[in-house]
Amino acid sequence: MRFSIALLPLLALAACGGGEGNSSAPVSSAPVAQTPPPAGKQWADVVVKTPEGGYLQGNPSAPIKLVEYGSRTCPTCGRFGVEAAEPLRANYISTGKVSYEFRDFPLHGAPDLALALLNRCAGTEAFFPMLDQIFANQPSFFEKMEKLPEGFQQQLQTMAPPQAAAAMADAAGMVEFAKQRGIPEAKARQCLADQAAIKEVADSLADGSNNKGVTGTPSFFINGDKIDAALWSQVETALKAAGAR
Repeated sequence: MRFSIALLPLLALAACGGGEGNSSAPVSSAPVAQTPPPAGKQWADVVVKTPEGGYLQGNPSAPIKLVEYGSRTCPTCGRFGVEAAEPLRANYISTGKVSYEFRDFPLHGAPDLALALLNRCAGTEAFFPMLDQIFANQPSFFEKMEKLPEGFQQQLQTMAPPQAAAAMADAAGMVEFAKQRGIPEAKARQCLADQAAIKEVADSLADGSNNKGVTGTPSFFINGDKIDAALWSQVETALKAAGAR
């Protein structure tokens, strides 16, 4: 699968921030019980890679499973990431009632692919701290991308995904960002060329689009049902209705 790697205007990112789900308001369910974490751990410290290629934080057997299909260059995803991180972990994931899984939906081509590969490069345990920092750093990435020369877009369109991702990562300061967070440059460049990881990201996009009805980011699911939500306040309401209270 080839990605669309054209740069899109950052103030009008297509299919980003719509948050339209297909479900109506969730029916309130009975509260679910807390589950203690493994000895010596907190549930927020438990991170596993899922068969769908996502990364799950919390109790893998949690009765309430929150899944986000997200884009690291989607401003609404960035807002959710910044606003949700602390309360989602402290009030929901920590109880063992809720798990949170992030799955890639790289709408915006090379910028999304580059950040997805560098995020995975951090390793499973560090995936979510790195994701938090990527979302917090969105304005800096956007500023650099807005300053790229007009011809850069055409150059990307002639490249295969690994080369396009590497070119974008250099131009937008993403390799330097990764280095500042403990990923050696040589390792970062290996990750940007990792064909298996590129396939995982592509497969996540295809699964969301072809099998889950995802058309924009962020798109949220609770126990497999798509919900009408884009903001943390809306997701929290749906979690409470599902029994996380």
